[in-house]
Amino acid sequence: MTDIGYYDGQIGPIDTLKAPITDRALYFGDGVYDAAVCQNGRLFALDEHLDRFYDSLRLLRIPAPMEKSRLSQLLCDLAGRVDPAHSYLCYWQASRGAAPRSHAFPKNSAPKLMAFIQLMPLDDVKKPMRLITVPDTRFLHCNIKTLNLIPNVMAYQQAVEHGCDEVVFHRDGRVTEGAHSGIAMFRGGVFCTPPLDAYILPSITRKHCLQLCEQLGIPTSQQPFTLEELMTADEVLVLSTGCMGAPVASIDGCPVGGRAPQLLGQLQRAYWKKYTQQMQL
Repeated sequence: MTDIGYYDGQIGPIDTLKAPITDRALYFGDGVYDAAVCQNGRLFALDEHLDRFYDSLRLLRIPAPMEKSRLSQLLCDLAGRVDPAHSYLCYWQASRGAAPRSHAFPKNSAPKLMAFIQLMPLDDVKKPMRLITVPDTRFLHCNIKTLNLIPNVMAYQQAVEHGCDEVVFHRDGRVTEGAHSGIAMFRGGVFCTPPLDAYILPSITRKHCLQLCEQLGIPTSQQPFTLEELMTADEVLVLSTGCMGAPVASIDGCPVGGRAPQLLGQLQRAYWKKYTQQMQL
């Protein structure tokens, strides 16, 4: 089996599950989600992804659909039902529930939990990516992993139409993140990433890279940086659940990076070692 889904107590192939049309996820995007890589029947960094998921629920005042330990068991059960030879995306979300349409929180509605696992090849971190810059017009709750992703979708479509792989969001010249990834750079031997604030998601991959840099003796910086600084960085990296530090070759058609391959390779190898050990590959 290469896909499996769950909705409100029901498990089956993804295309057999049904949700009520009054689920608030459908007409308000009133919910939160998270996702992890699944391979060999295991989920990478599951506890950290669950912690972020429950933080997002708390920030949106959505009751937890079940205890964290029970959700962990459910996701691990789903992971054990797919072919262990492949890599997958394990995605889960909770909405505020199903109720007649009203902006106010429904008083008598239980949260609805959905999850699925589908094939997802891991990005080749040796293949350089091409990015474009896009003004960051998202709202000021980017630290919450909500279902409201229209600005991200519109921006990523721009990248696709320009033959690129991802975007660099920026606010008044300050780099924030990508449409579905984090942005980091090596500059002067330092691993640089934007600070955690309302402008970016608290990326698990970012967190792991900072931890690995500390272990490797690589200095780090969590300070804002500009597009100009990014364009002149020694290396630019894309960080996401399925992309563990891919280098960037160009931004807006201009060549970038390529000046610190040893540092980049050191971090990539350390991340891959961490991944393979946890997944027992």
